[in-house]
Amino acid sequence: MDQVTAMATFVRVVEHGSLSAAARATPASLTSVSRIIARLEARYGTQLMVRTTRRLALTDAGRLLYERAKSVLAEIRDLETSLASSHGQPSGRLRVSAPTLMGRLLVAPLLPELLRLHPALSIDLLLVDRAVDMIEEDIHIALRIGRLPDSQLVARRLGDLTMIVCASPAYLQQRGTPQTPGDLVGHDCLVFSDAPGAAAWRFRAPDGEEHSIRVAGRLKINSLDALVAAAKAGTGIVRVPSWQVKDDLAGGQLQRLLTDYELPATAVHLLFPAQRLGSPRTRAFVDHLASHWSGSHPSAVAAALDSAIHGADPCGSA
Repeated sequence: MDQVTAMATFVRVVEHGSLSAAARATPASLTSVSRIIARLEARYGTQLMVRTTRRLALTDAGRLLYERAKSVLAEIRDLETSLASSHGQPSGRLRVSAPTLMGRLLVAPLLPELLRLHPALSIDLLLVDRAVDMIEEDIHIALRIGRLPDSQLVARRLGDLTMIVCASPAYLQQRGTPQTPGDLVGHDCLVFSDAPGAAAWRFRAPDGEEHSIRVAGRLKINSLDALVAAAKAGTGIVRVPSWQVKDDLAGGQLQRLLTDYELPATAVHLLFPAQRLGSPRTRAFVDHLASHWSGSHPSAVAAALDSAIHGADPCGSA
């Protein structure tokens, strides 16, 4: 049995939800698809899926095979694309994940030029405020902030993220200006969150010790843009990327606070599997973003990434 064909059939069955649907999509006979799955289970000596009249469910072994098979098939497609491309020109489809705010402000605007330069290239941009599973979700390149997990992924550093605390002069005149992070307990803080409960903002004292302050307020929003607007309206104190409020600070609409307690900048990386390093489309995307971010707006690169930081309050994890 051709293992590549068998793996492709198995992946198709999982993604279509049934043997019959996979058979129609191939096209192939239902008997043929069923026989391939049975041979895979016999080869690996374990049940890969539980089939009922209404649905299909993967076993643990089936889930493992599905994730690895998708990765193997993607590498084969990459190899075929690279070999078939004349002079190594980028071609085929590239799946990229990015934090919502960063993707909207700093990635999406760069894609039209990239696609114009490489007519055979296609891009799927997934904007999500979570760390994606690159294998399970078939993501070729992911943008991440903060500490990187130990893995076989290649990381290319793009820039740094600096988080600051600020508020409007009107709010500070009415409520007073906090002098230390501990003073935030008595203030209305504008929290990035879509979950109930208090959030924690991290700071570093002048002596180098880092600590968290639990903050609370009457307004929580899962949009940094909306939080900044609320801060300018005098609703409370907000913690956001410095780049996002640069113009507001310069114009006097917001005032920077607790500068002696700011955390060091957090690194921002592009992540991709080592085996994709030689892919023309991967190189084209990585080089395109890196050249624009290091040249046109280096400080803006990481600043808009805050919405991807893990947890209910992304500002607390940078």
